[in-house]
Amino acid sequence: MIDQIEFCDVLILNKCDLVSEQELEQLENVLRKLQPRAKFIRSVKGNVKPQEILHTGLFNFEEASGSAGWIQELTAGHAEHTPETEEYGISSFVYKRRLPFHSTRFYRWLDQMPKNMVRAKGIVWCASHHNLALLMSQAGPSVTIEPVSYWVAALPKLEQEQVKQQEPEILEEWDPEFGDRLTQLVFIGTDLDEETITKELDQCLLTEYEFDSDWSLFEDPFKWKLNQ
Repeated sequence: MIDQIEFCDVLILNKCDLVSEQELEQLENVLRKLQPRAKFIRSVKGNVKPQEILHTGLFNFEEASGSAGWIQELTAGHAEHTPETEEYGISSFVYKRRLPFHSTRFYRWLDQMPKNMVRAKGIVWCASHHNLALLMSQAGPSVTIEPVSYWVAALPKLEQEQVKQQEPEILEEWDPEFGDRLTQLVFIGTDLDEETITKELDQCLLTEYEFDSDWSLFEDPFKWKLNQ
């Protein structure tokens, strides 16, 4: 459901007669945080004018692919924040670090994410799979983390150069030591405690001692079957 909301251009809120105006506004603002560019239509008993949803010409695949709230947060940051969402306690922030997570500590943190987290998504760097970029996605009680690609820095030198030529924007985030490896997560929720969440995540990062250790000896909590 969350994925559908993030990809849509029109959102119909039905049975609006069954909730108060304040509840409806709060719901709209949560949804607007998830999908800032959608057209909102309120309805009662599913009564919607056909011209509101058919042949509107609103849908554009390329724009829809990048219009989700978490993507807007990554690319535009606070510029995408609206007073309406902040008024209802709906907030978001980006967590970005250049050190890898200790996989077990991060895995445990995912299992006890704050209940007021509506949406979280982004790329993760974990020490036990240091060559793989991992995608973490949370929507309500559902949390997944899985590999999506190799880090460019983990590729053979020739392939690295080819990717850099084809996608020069990679160089904007390129680190001399770690390459493109990093963790970048967007969190969206109600009354989020950014300071506490950030502190908890920082405690999941490798310590200096762990960083200098053999990462292959770390426990791996993920049960993926990977083709090497």
